[in-house]
Amino acid sequence: MQSEFLSTAIQASKNAEKIIMQYYSEDIKVEIKKDMTPVTIADKKAEKIIIKTIMSKFPDHEILGEETGRTGESEYQWVIDPIDGTKNYMKKIPIFGTLIALVKNGEVIVGVSNLPALQEMIYAEKGKGAWKVQGTKKRLHVSNCSRVSDSWLNSGNITRFDKLGFKNNVMNLISDCSRQRGFGDSYMYHTVCEGKFDAAIESQLSFWDIAPFAIIIPEAGGKITDLKGRSIDIRADTCVASNGRIHDEILKYFKSEQSIANIFK
Repeated sequence: MQSEFLSTAIQASKNAEKIIMQYYSEDIKVEIKKDMTPVTIADKKAEKIIIKTIMSKFPDHEILGEETGRTGESEYQWVIDPIDGTKNYMKKIPIFGTLIALVKNGEVIVGVSNLPALQEMIYAEKGKGAWKVQGTKKRLHVSNCSRVSDSWLNSGNITRFDKLGFKNNVMNLISDCSRQRGFGDSYMYHTVCEGKFDAAIESQLSFWDIAPFAIIIPEAGGKITDLKGRSIDIRADTCVASNGRIHDEILKYFKSEQSIANIFK
């Protein structure tokens, strides 16, 4: 049985979906924020309805939203990204989603990722497994791949690793994998949860970009950390999500900001 926390997060994402899809077929006006990332009226309205939905149930909880910032102070903090993948959304590429997580005293206990254009939602709460709803409901499980050389790797913008000094490291990892694709944003974490891909890597991100997956990935049987192997929390700006079996092997590629070609050969 779902907790009221999870039920509220799911309902909030569905309420946001109506707004997001309303604007999806239109030529939407885009603004550029101070961090040089785009934002649309759909982002703003979707976050507003998410907050309204949450506050109607939990008025004393804290909010951390990508567009509205931080409000309130509580042991419970809701972390919101109304449209993860705004650039895709603007281009009518259907790989974008709404991310909602609930953090209690620094630990993510509920996570929801909803992809409106694909009609695909995944979610989890602590100790109750990870689930996908796309017409029918099914439990999620990561893959059984046990070697990087056999793995399928998904990634965000690879050029962002170059800015961290990890260009050679990433290229070595990609070269050693069986297959690599860069779907990026929230969708790539869906592929890991379902066992379609064995791992995903991303850098130069914010907590709201990955917060739900800090609970969904482990509940699907996988592992998620930053590139240094630390737990995902408000400080995280890089991410490795995997089936757990190849996680430590992937992290070895990022032990040094130097090329480590052929380290596993």
